[in-house]
Amino acid sequence: MLGICRGRRKFLAASLSLLCIPAITWIYLFSGSFEDGKPVSLSPLESQAHSPRYTASSQRERESLEVRMREVEEENRALRRQLSLAQGRAPSHRRGNHSKTYSMEEGTGDSENLRAGIVAGNSSECGQQPVVEKCESEVSWIPNKHYSGIYGLMKLVLTKTLPANLERVIVLDTDITFATDIAELWAVFHKFKGQQVLGLVENQSDWYLGNLWKNHRPWPALGRGYNTGVILLLLDKLRKMKWEQMWRLTAERELMGMLSTSLADQDIFNAVIKQNPFLVYQLPCFWNVQLSDHTRSEQCYRDVSDLKVIHWNSPKKLRVKNKHVEFFRNLYLTFLEYDGNLLRRELFGCPSEADVNSENLQKQLSELDEDDLCYEFRRERFTVHRTHLYFLHYEYEPAADSTDVTLVAQLSMDRLQMLEAICKHWEGPISLALYLSDAEAQQFLRYAQGSEVLMSRHNVGYHIVYKEGQFYPVNLLRNVAMKHISTPYMFLSDIDFLPMYGLYEYLRKSVIQLDLANTKKAMIVPAFETLRYRLSFPKSKAELLSMLDMGTLFTFRYHVWTKGHAPTNFAKWRTATTPYRVEWEADFEPYVVVRRDCPEYDRRFVGFGWNKVAHIMELDVQEYEFIVLPNAYMIHMPHAPSFDITKFRSNKQYRICLKTLKEEFQQDMSRRYGFAALKYLTAENNS
Repeated sequence: MLGICRGRRKFLAASLSLLCIPAITWIYLFSGSFEDGKPVSLSPLESQAHSPRYTASSQRERESLEVRMREVEEENRALRRQLSLAQGRAPSHRRGNHSKTYSMEEGTGDSENLRAGIVAGNSSECGQQPVVEKCESEVSWIPNKHYSGIYGLMKLVLTKTLPANLERVIVLDTDITFATDIAELWAVFHKFKGQQVLGLVENQSDWYLGNLWKNHRPWPALGRGYNTGVILLLLDKLRKMKWEQMWRLTAERELMGMLSTSLADQDIFNAVIKQNPFLVYQLPCFWNVQLSDHTRSEQCYRDVSDLKVIHWNSPKKLRVKNKHVEFFRNLYLTFLEYDGNLLRRELFGCPSEADVNSENLQKQLSELDEDDLCYEFRRERFTVHRTHLYFLHYEYEPAADSTDVTLVAQLSMDRLQMLEAICKHWEGPISLALYLSDAEAQQFLRYAQGSEVLMSRHNVGYHIVYKEGQFYPVNLLRNVAMKHISTPYMFLSDIDFLPMYGLYEYLRKSVIQLDLANTKKAMIVPAFETLRYRLSFPKSKAELLSMLDMGTLFTFRYHVWTKGHAPTNFAKWRTATTPYRVEWEADFEPYVVVRRDCPEYDRRFVGFGWNKVAHIMELDVQEYEFIVLPNAYMIHMPHAPSFDITKFRSNKQYRICLKTLKEEFQQDMSRRYGFAALKYLTAENNS
């Protein structure tokens, strides 16, 4: 009898001390040497040719297959040429086309994200990459009904796509949950013997037995076959066995009768194994407990402490019918709530390689005085935050006239309600940095998926910066959002502002009018605010001026911080019909449109205070002209005060430290820019 209730508390407590990995990563790579000095023979398909049992008819069949294989190779080369040409015309972030007919049966699982692991990568430092041939073309000739589309076949080409010096690899589907240290699975490689090159768990459904329904005709497999949601691959031996030729010939032969795959790569792996059973080392089934509707998964464990890997290998995922599905669902949701920072330590026996940047940061951090009353402020500058770029699908098609502008902003969970309104006001691309905990990231995902407005927009880049420390790293967030834009210009805004209708197109025209491509200008979008939670948004400048006169709107921060926007010269803006230049003044912090190569925000400023002021000061010292746009405006919407502004107002030490950081920033400016920066000290003393 399964001790689910008895073991649940024990398992959850133990799991906190293990490397519990929600399966957000498709592939785990770790190179090493396999200690086996025996020579590896060629593929059995080749060795059969020298066997007395190899008949003339078999020889003819092989020759026929090889001819067909050469035809397919030629088709692949033509397809690659077409893809290359199409890639030159298509936007760089556009998705490939997926098959429209999918099998709704269990199989390898959630493989539709394989492209992210193989082609795109997920590095926070990735820039524009040169156009390369996509490895999808290697398998695009295979008809496939699986719901993962073409990406469900990508595991077949790992020997070709992964580095030649990589000897061993663990391949994981994205819909698995690890309930143990993955190092335990890595150790299984040492149990491989002879020509065993694949580590797999037996399939736990009757799919390959062919008895699920009348006329069910699966691909050939040994008994129940094997599930490819978890695979241990010896890449070096597979390459020597000519794996590419082996699976291609097998697939060609079977497709003559089967016409298409139903379970993507899993069908082809099993057909190869049927002919060459010696290739497989069968893993214990607790390494891939399969939770599709009709499986024998409960035979893999007696108690929850037996579980190693849980595999949601059904298109229904968490809605699958299974005896213990409620327990597994709660376990999965518990993992989602974990603080990922708990896993930010070196794995046992796996020290990280020395990183120069990391060492420099540690050195600077060690030089800080922990007795300094502003130590926590200074320390924040050296905090390295986990970052997940492009958390949701992003797709951007460059504008033909090179005038495109991205709206840049940052936010936390309490400002999430502004996203839909901004998307309705701004049709252009948006780059957002969201400061969230791991649990909040999941809440955001559910929120976004439930919003028709957000799901209909693919030109919004969402970049998650995970919470760490006690301050809101506002300027770090802005820098993350700025760094990952796809346009030549950016509108540096804040999440609690709604741009006027049509501002996106107006800014693109202004870019040309003011020749931003060849001059250092910062175009100012005048900022206003309302104290009303419900506002009939003005559809024109005339309507906005009328609302100003009636007291429905005010110039931004008119009541509390006039200096921040006074240089915009709102009196002149009321009657202006052409752009006009204004001069920098102390504490000026307008919202501007600039080229993407403008300076970053200074990271020393966190929370509330001086974060935008310092940036505008640096634009001024670099001789940017400030140009006010006469027919542009944005309106700040009311909201509850942030935690940081509350700390600023209530904590004297907070204000003292902010003043100290401000003075240090001005001194740094003087050192970097010399005489040109002296005016900022003078202006500050006179303000």
